Amino acid sequence: MRLTKFGHACVRIEHDGVVVVIDPGSFTQREAVDGADVVLVTHQHPDHLDVEHLRAAGSGGAAIHTIGAVADEIRAQAPDVAERVTVVAPGDVLDVGVPVRVVGEKHAVIHADYPRIDNSGFLLTLGDQRVYQPGDALVGPGEPVDVLLAPVSAPWLKIGEAIDFVRDVAAPRTLAIHDRVYSEVGLGMVAMHMDNLALGGPDGGRTFVRLADGADLG
Repeated sequence: MRLTKFGHACVRIEHDGVVVVIDPGSFTQREAVDGADVVLVTHQHPDHLDVEHLRAAGSGGAAIHTIGAVADEIRAQAPDVAERVTVVAPGDVLDVGVPVRVVGEKHAVIHADYPRIDNSGFLLTLGDQRVYQPGDALVGPGEPVDVLLAPVSAPWLKIGEAIDFVRDVAAPRTLAIHDRVYSEVGLGMVAMHMDNLALGGPDGGRTFVRLADGADLG
């Protein structure tokens, strides 16, 4: 498995000849979708959904799997892209070249006065490794995972919630995503708190890492 972090919440995963890209949004470099076979989109916010990225992925015929609300948004913005969309729902188990389970159904609360939109995360099984991307929610997959892609900065998130989510999932490896809202100083504080509180201490056996755009998870 090769996992590459791109801008904000986007990751690119290559496994057994299949390239899966999750959430290539407005903060994501176009190269993230080059050669993609499958694109998964968790919800319709622009930092996760950019139809021009999806259109570019179409040059290689990439299939798009996402929830109904996102499919409606794609249909409104780019009917040509909508032709490649398959609608999924919470609890679905997909075969996109690798097994994928759809997890959760609502975005985290930003403010009580905003209606909550739909959001579903994706749990990918890649040989003996399970990778979980929750989208904009702190809903666990309900089973052990090897790599958690954990949101670390957002208008709907405070550091204590992020720490508790990482603790609850208890993955051996956690990769920071959703990281464009904070400055480098703020992200350094997140890493400090994760090291102090979320990983079970220096002998807890778990790791937290934030990668630069285009870097691979080792």
